[in-house]
Amino acid sequence: MKPNHLRRVLFAATLLTLSGCSTLPKPAPGHTATEPVRQPPSAVATKTIDTEHSPELAAAHALQKSGRQEAPAEAPAERAANYTDLFDRIRAGYSLGDINNDSIEQQLQWYARHPQYLDRTFGRGERYLYHIVTELESRQMPLELALLPVVESAFEPFGYSRARASGLWQFISATGTRFGLKQNWWYDGRRDVVESTRAALDYLESLHSEFGDWLLAVAAYNCGENNVRRAIKRNLKDGKPTDFWHLKLPRETRAYVPKLMAMSRLVAKPAACDVQLAAIPNVPFFAIVPTGGQIDLRMAAEMAGVTHEELTYLNPGFNRWATDPDGPHHLLLPVQACEAFAANLDQLPHEERIQVTRYAVRKGDTLSTIASRHGTSVPAIMQLNGMSSTFLRAGQDLMLPGGGSLHPKVAMAAQRYDGRATVGNRRYHVVRSGDTLWSIARRYGLKVHTLASLNGMKPNEVLSIGRRLVLRGG
Repeated sequence: MKPNHLRRVLFAATLLTLSGCSTLPKPAPGHTATEPVRQPPSAVATKTIDTEHSPELAAAHALQKSGRQEAPAEAPAERAANYTDLFDRIRAGYSLGDINNDSIEQQLQWYARHPQYLDRTFGRGERYLYHIVTELESRQMPLELALLPVVESAFEPFGYSRARASGLWQFISATGTRFGLKQNWWYDGRRDVVESTRAALDYLESLHSEFGDWLLAVAAYNCGENNVRRAIKRNLKDGKPTDFWHLKLPRETRAYVPKLMAMSRLVAKPAACDVQLAAIPNVPFFAIVPTGGQIDLRMAAEMAGVTHEELTYLNPGFNRWATDPDGPHHLLLPVQACEAFAANLDQLPHEERIQVTRYAVRKGDTLSTIASRHGTSVPAIMQLNGMSSTFLRAGQDLMLPGGGSLHPKVAMAAQRYDGRATVGNRRYHVVRSGDTLWSIARRYGLKVHTLASLNGMKPNEVLSIGRRLVLRGG
């Protein structure tokens, strides 16, 4: 469900004609009428160039900053109060300057030819942009960077690339861990709106601190610090400029920065490109509300008076039907829903905040096999039942967590987590068409009887597609 369209009043800005937008040239090479494929930032380990002991590089940074001066930062509170349309607030915070470059023009024309793509993208982005802009202002960073998720994910918080990058800011697992994004069975901080934004801005700030130039920082966010360092060193050796436009970088990165600059120009002067952007109210879309512990997400949506879909898109970091028992113990909720949620939560006992089912333990059951069959985890069962060991006895009554079916995109994210580990470290295997116990056991170096025993099965039992098999005890 998109945000309420009644909140997004169409407006057409009457601005000076932008050079190059009145007549549209051919689309950028490689572009089709499909939405661009986004790639992730690199997971290259941090290694700062020491400019104190590299005077040539320090001098190059000073000389090759493209000749632009950043505008003095306006006080965030004043900027927030001055505008009714969030796009106007973003424009007022631009500081990268406009650049004339053929690659920017090519990307601009692609955007201008696909207004439906822009409408979908900013329709999703309405939920998140106010928060991103506010965070950028608090750090006095260029507000053009608020548009980087357009390039990365088209503001799709469940966006997932072929390189396994996830979320609005497209972190891969290693880079997410490097910047403090928690990732476990219950929760993936790479998709958490607030946490991933914090991590992305931390990353961009660190890159700007190293390279001294925002375009180089954006390039390094895409292809990794080492690629940019090597390109700078090559140009220094050859006596060439070291700004972004003169560096030999991966093809995707050479298009990545122009995409951001093209989107910045389009937002600056949409009417000049015959584009209408629906106004986004310059008010907070969501607030952070404490939950006091784990809570079932469908139940939380009912208490807040919002749809499960809306709650899911504001809290995309959760992999399952409930929040992580170890936190974060809060939810993002539409501002207008916070009061009702808090009042209803106060009336709900802690023991009723998770929906459960009952299960009678059978002979041969293990916690691993029960968890696998019911789509939960061993720690979740133990915590819910106050268990200190994994010992079970036949006839024992267990409470199993589960609040109904998952949102389809959450289900896909959960399945990716369950099957994302490398073969050597994988704990589970999700059964696919054609799988047999023998083929799975052979793939993971197990004996068929061992695999069958781990999953409470007979060695010749037929597998159902989608079943999650345990590969080692837990």
